[in-house]
Amino acid sequence: MLFSSLSEYYERLEGVSSRLSMIDIMTEMFSKASKEELCNIVYMTQGVLGPPFKGIETGIAEKFTEAAIGIATGFSKEHVYDEYKKAGDMGSVAEKLVSNTKLRRMENRKLEVNDVFNTMKSIAGISGEGSQDKKIRHLAHLIASSTPLEARYIVRLALGTLRLGAGDATILEALSKLATGSREFKGELENAYNTCSDLGRIADVLAKHGADGIKDIRVELFSPIRPALAERLPTAEEILKKMGDACSVESKYDGMRTQVHMSKKGKKVVIFSRNLETVTDMFPDIAEAALKDIDAEEAIFEGEAIAYDEIANEFHAFQETIQRKRKHGVKEKSKELPLKLFAFDLLYVDGEQYTNKEYEKRRKKLESIIKKGEVIRLSDNKVVTKPSELEHYFDEAIGKGLEGIVAKDLHAPYVAGARKFSWIKMKRSYKSELSDTVDLVVIGYYLGRGTRAEFQFGGLLGAVYNEDRDMFETITRIGTGFTEQQMEMFRDLLGKIKIKNKPVRVDSLVEPDFWVEPKYIVTVRADEITRSPMHTCGRGKNEGGDEVGYALRFPRIVSDGIRKDKSVNDTTTTSEIVEMFKQQRKTRIEK
Repeated sequence: MLFSSLSEYYERLEGVSSRLSMIDIMTEMFSKASKEELCNIVYMTQGVLGPPFKGIETGIAEKFTEAAIGIATGFSKEHVYDEYKKAGDMGSVAEKLVSNTKLRRMENRKLEVNDVFNTMKSIAGISGEGSQDKKIRHLAHLIASSTPLEARYIVRLALGTLRLGAGDATILEALSKLATGSREFKGELENAYNTCSDLGRIADVLAKHGADGIKDIRVELFSPIRPALAERLPTAEEILKKMGDACSVESKYDGMRTQVHMSKKGKKVVIFSRNLETVTDMFPDIAEAALKDIDAEEAIFEGEAIAYDEIANEFHAFQETIQRKRKHGVKEKSKELPLKLFAFDLLYVDGEQYTNKEYEKRRKKLESIIKKGEVIRLSDNKVVTKPSELEHYFDEAIGKGLEGIVAKDLHAPYVAGARKFSWIKMKRSYKSELSDTVDLVVIGYYLGRGTRAEFQFGGLLGAVYNEDRDMFETITRIGTGFTEQQMEMFRDLLGKIKIKNKPVRVDSLVEPDFWVEPKYIVTVRADEITRSPMHTCGRGKNEGGDEVGYALRFPRIVSDGIRKDKSVNDTTTTSEIVEMFKQQRKTRIEK
């Protein structure tokens, strides 16, 4: 497939806002790809060069791109920068300057999709002395060999700013239509994706083995599984009613969720964060303990890493634990804040997949392979049959300074990547009016007014994720509770990702001073959830026939700022907000 053809499809995708139209365009686009290209086209449509957990990035900043465009077109870097200030998008600058190039086209051969993809991967692999100049030359050669439209998307790919608005769910539906002619196969594809966390791999299997090949995708070492998620219920009675006659309850630690992949044969450990980022180098104590204290040759297990004060016999707050997630000063911080990893689930051991087994069997096997060590320990666990037993366990967990409990269905499999009632959490915050904190994706921000004018930051526009629509829907503006340090941090961080127009996957009736790409998560607490005509979360007609959504009343940030352990995949969903609103009303009626 020619890259010019792919670029034309990308331009069409940019021009539509209907999700169904996007699915149709992508289905057509995927159908034109060869078996060897489909995988790479899916990656590029995601805006990546491989599965995100591998962290393959070009390492090209805007300044490098300015230089590359200048070399490719004969214009000065100053001229390129001036054009960028006017356009606000380096891809559009490349398109304009290539169309007006002062130089002859470097090659007459037309670019293939894999030419562009492989060159981008080569750029990502360049390191060492002189690497910056080499990256610039490679990118310049690619731009000089391209048409103006191709140049737009080559530069956006290099910078990681493709912004087609195609979420993973939308891509999966397009692949479903490609494979079967309908969107109904999406569920099977989603299950496979939750198992391997690699959309390119899903596409490759479809291209080479068809729909029947999807069922053969299994759990594999060093390929992360998308984490199972818990639903919320506020009382022990409701939890046991949902679970049946009995359930397991575990302490809910307020730490960093990790997924550990270990092979003694290769003496290899890979640790993934909650959002499937590879964080092995940040946690050398856990990696070392995994090889020493796990009684298995190979294993994949999950746990919660939390800083623990042995002398005081107490857990540190999350804000201290998260300091261990760093790229520099790891050795010193590991001594200052040693971690305990409380293992709570087993996904694979010695060639056998455990995600499809009942929780009771997974727990029993996990208990058999965890040796008594200093770093890795089993999470507290108890099987209960009465609400009073569950409530007592909950009170004990709170007394230890923990966040609450997670109840688990003894007979349920591990449901990767989904929020089901096989896991139900109950937290100490459920005693308040609004039963829990919510995680919101930042989609815009406001300039400061009055005393905040000097900070050029006055608040955030937050959204939740609607899984059915594959869209982010607004739920609140957060304008209070920021420290001066936080205001400066948000201004600098969000200023780097601000864009001129509303992001494609955002549904909003309000407009901030600046839109930003949905990239960062903040945790928020509010007094209550209300109905509002201003926001699009769960928007629909109320009893009076008016169009209203859900909103947060008096929201405020509850952590230090950006949740570095979470990604937009961890955003609270619209369906969760609706359920929390129902629970809130029920609690008030009972009172």
